[in-house]
Amino acid sequence: MKIAWPHMGSIEVAMTTILDELGLDYVLPPPSSNRTMQLGVKAGPEFACFPLKTTLGNYIEALEAGADTLVMIAGRGPCRFGFYAEMHRRILSELGYEFRMVTLEFHLNDLPLMARNIRYLKQGKPLRAVYQALKFGLAKAVAVDHIERQALHQRYLDLERGTTSAALRKAYRKMRDVSDYAGLPGAQRECLEMLAAVPKREVHDPVKIGIVGEFYMVLEPFFNLDIEEQLGNMGAYVERNIWLTDWIRPTGNNPIGGHHDRESEAAASPYLTHSVGGEGIHTIGYTVIYAREGFDGVVHVLPFTCMPETIAKAILPVVSRDVGIPVISLVIDEQSGKAGVETRLEAFVDLARSRRRHASRQT
Repeated sequence: MKIAWPHMGSIEVAMTTILDELGLDYVLPPPSSNRTMQLGVKAGPEFACFPLKTTLGNYIEALEAGADTLVMIAGRGPCRFGFYAEMHRRILSELGYEFRMVTLEFHLNDLPLMARNIRYLKQGKPLRAVYQALKFGLAKAVAVDHIERQALHQRYLDLERGTTSAALRKAYRKMRDVSDYAGLPGAQRECLEMLAAVPKREVHDPVKIGIVGEFYMVLEPFFNLDIEEQLGNMGAYVERNIWLTDWIRPTGNNPIGGHHDRESEAAASPYLTHSVGGEGIHTIGYTVIYAREGFDGVVHVLPFTCMPETIAKAILPVVSRDVGIPVISLVIDEQSGKAGVETRLEAFVDLARSRRRHASRQT
């Protein structure tokens, strides 16, 4: 058995750690690229969400590299993400690939199915070993989220553009190499110190931009066209509302982002009173929260045809007017170009910076 999964942000740090701890074989798809996108676009339905196509491309490249077991986490609520695994299975089978699709559904009414799939994946390993591997992998993922957040907050200070991103890549490698639970706190501390040591310039009162939107597009840098890095290079202090370990946390408590799901739902309630699937309600709620926290603008990232985020996109102009914060929605698909997005972001950051200067003169 050779296990594979799609790329999404730093998920491979946790996944490789868990599988290494269990002694299970796996295949990492090549880094996401234009070829990945082209493969997925060619094989997937034209009407499908952009993430379905890109993850399909990851799967094809993993199967080409020898994978025979594909893992997908299922979604819930009125969002097509819940159908991804079955659509991937059918498309790849029609293309002639032989594999097993394993879906992990973290719903109480699907516990028997999840238990069967975990039993298949663990290949006879004792449950205690599975628990220890999961604990180590998730703890490492939490550490990586904290490291990513530090990079997000300081990139605008780079004396030489790209130095924080280079330090972050070194930090990823260091965290992947941590071989035991006891060494994790020291490795995290070293990575944070490495980021802190990046030469910085002095910037007073930087423009502050929040990122909200569909979880995959927010977390996956290649397919969101490196929006975080672009904003940091434009001199913006950046925050985002979605973090890998917050997203997979069933309690709704989000220690990385800092706001419980109930808080963002309450903030959204004047505009949206119930879940519309995915992160739709939290896109609205965090836009309100960022306005309360003094941010100067919000970048809304969504894939073309995403139902929950399209609903949020229709509501955001009213939210923007009511709470007094500029919002730009970037709808991304296979036709999107990095240069075009960069041009729009530059104009948006200039607008947000101008509003901040105007507000400071009024006080």
